[in-house]
This record gives sequence, structure tokens and C-alpha cells, in this order.
Amino acid sequence: MGNQVEKLTHLSYNEVPTADPNGFDPEDDGPRIGVSYIFSADDDEQEEQIDGPEGDSNEEEKQQYDTHDELECAVYYRDECVYERSAKFIEMGTYSAENLLNNCKPGDIVEFVAVGQYPQWAVFVGDFQVVHLHRAEIKNSFLTDACQGKRGRIVNDLFKYHSLSPDIVVQNAMEQVGAKDQDLCWRNSECFAAWCKYGKREFKIGGEIRIGKQPYRMKIKLSEKKSHVLEFQSLEDLIMEKRRNDQIGKNAVIQELANHLNCVDEIKDEKNCN
Repeated sequence: MGNQVEKLTHLSYNEVPTADPNGFDPEDDGPRIGVSYIFSADDDEQEEQIDGPEGDSNEEEKQQYDTHDELECAVYYRDECVYERSAKFIEMGTYSAENLLNNCKPGDIVEFVAVGQYPQWAVFVGDFQVVHLHRAEIKNSFLTDACQGKRGRIVNDLFKYHSLSPDIVVQNAMEQVGAKDQDLCWRNSECFAAWCKYGKREFKIGGEIRIGKQPYRMKIKLSEKKSHVLEFQSLEDLIMEKRRNDQIGKNAVIQELANHLNCVDEIKDEKNCN
């Protein structure tokens, strides 16, 4: 029974409090629809803040990125697992940009990570370069510039969809270089890179019609015996919440859930007393 995962709770997507249901993502100016219980801005602007005394601190944090503060999670569309970040994947660790380059092949998806920041996804297109969505524009940059001192890793296997051929992945990315602002079809860098890799409309803004059903579930592993499940109307919404969790880290997510669940229990107790 030691390996059995006990469900801590299973809340409907509509049962949890929302922060700003009409919030905006700086990577795209379109409205955010159907948000989960808390969404903060997926802001790449903070990646630029590397000058002066505060910048020195940020650079040090990037080098000290700790994968132990990452959440294990799995995403399901109905009963099919479409994404999984397992303990085995997390334990593989991250690499410096130079070491990452030694392992990248055209068509690979890379992820750059740093403490307290949203992950930055990019498509490796060869010749030491990547294509990525950054600050509301699709850019072609050298990998060593795009990472901005962060550590990185190849994330081809996180999503379980069938991958397009490497040539098509590169072509998808290169054809979008220069697109910006209202011409963008993706909410963040992860959605863009995943669309290049798999070609699925679900990664695009408005790629799925929200009709009240919540076919997506994200199962967050909190410990060996406890997990938490959230439901979503679209893959886009789910990715936004997953990225927010990545930005604040495992310990903060667990504390946040504990506070919320305690509040829910208190409300239930009050109703029972009445």
C-alpha cells in the first residue's frame, strides 16, 4: 500500500475561486477565457531584468535552479494521458546552454528554466539557433542568447502526442518568425513550441470550443500518497495553470492548495452547522 496514490481531493473546475477571469497574458493580447482557480500573468518581461544588483541575484538563482521544487504531474484528456512529467524525468536534471547544444537535433523542443520564472520553450532549428515566442513576437535567436543564462533540457517526450517529422517541425517554426502582437495564435512559448512539434490546433488560441464540459484533468502529485486533481475546459487553459505552478514551485503550490482546502472544509462545516 506504500505506493498507492490516495486522492486528496477532486474539485470541479468551477468549484475553485478565480482571480481575474478576464486576465491577459503579455505573450498575447487576447483575453484569457475559462481560467482555473488562480492565473497570474505569464510574463516574459521578467527574463530581461538582469542588470544591476538585482540582476546579479537573478543570475545566481538561474545557476541554482533546483529540480526538487518541480511538481510531478500528469494530464489526461478523458481517459488518455497526453502529458506526463514524472520523477524520472525531473531527476534527469538540467544543463548549461553549451552542454544542451551538444545534444540538440533540429526539431527538438527545449525548455529553459530558472527560479521564480515561467519556463521558456523553444524549437531548435539547427546552426545553434532556436525559434521561440518571446515578448509577443516569434524570434529566431542563438540558443545561448535565447536562454539568457538559464539552464535547459530537451522536452520532446513530455507531451504524448504523435510528433511531426523534424523537417516539418523546423518548417513550422521558421514560417512564423517575425509574427507578433495580434498576428500571434499562441498564448505562450510552450503552446507555440508544442504546436510546431505536434501541429494540433488545441495549442492555439481558441483552438477548442468551450461548451461547459471539462474533458481535461491535471493530476498533481503532492506526496507518495496524496494527489490533487483539477479539471479544465481546454488544453490551453490547463497549460496556463501548469506554467503558473512551474513558476511558483512545488512548495508554494502545496501550501496554496492546503490553504484553499482548509477554507473549503471550513465552509462545509459552517453549512453543516446551519
